[in-house]
Amino acid sequence: MKKLFLFMMMVSVLASVYAQEDETIEIKTRNDDDMMTLLGSSNALGGYGGLSILYSEINGKDGFCFGARGAAIMGHSFALGFGGSGFVTDIFYDDALATDVSIAGGYGGLFFEPIILPKFPVHVTIPVLVGVGGVAYSSVNDTWEEDWFVEDSEAFFVVEPGVELELNVTKFFRFSFGAYYRYTSNIQLQNSPKDMLHGFSYGVNFKFGKF
Repeated sequence: MKKLFLFMMMVSVLASVYAQEDETIEIKTRNDDDMMTLLGSSNALGGYGGLSILYSEINGKDGFCFGARGAAIMGHSFALGFGGSGFVTDIFYDDALATDVSIAGGYGGLFFEPIILPKFPVHVTIPVLVGVGGVAYSSVNDTWEEDWFVEDSEAFFVVEPGVELELNVTKFFRFSFGAYYRYTSNIQLQNSPKDMLHGFSYGVNFKFGKF
């Protein structure tokens, strides 16, 4: 937790510094409020909605995450809003239960996102999500048809900082590649370690709005 606290403090300081630097950048061929994109310029400001597709290893198994965000953007350089992700692992065999099982769940909450040098067509953002979630350990009975049964479930607190390389494709669309680290409170789930959800995830994001 100390490392996460220090990381979040560093993020806040960096956001403040880069926001001030960004305001002092002068581009002679453009107005100060122009946003440079790969396909033109924009002076849009407001907010965005986004979708994410991610890969993450969960409890030693391949997992896939699907997320969504909605945020307001202030001064081009800081976004604040809500986000969430759902995840599921590949089906695997549990010797103790003598059946196939899968781990699935989701989490969501408040997120903030410093945007470093947002007026450039390629730049960096640092999203951090803080929220709560739940996870379930489920077995499947496929004797006649696939009937899933929840063997165990647990709620948790989550903090997920990340780094994204973002492209201003057009004035209404941004695309980014991201890496994130998911840290949760201890989870007491059947046949699983307490840090089962700790780990990195990697993926892409699609953002639509007024930037």
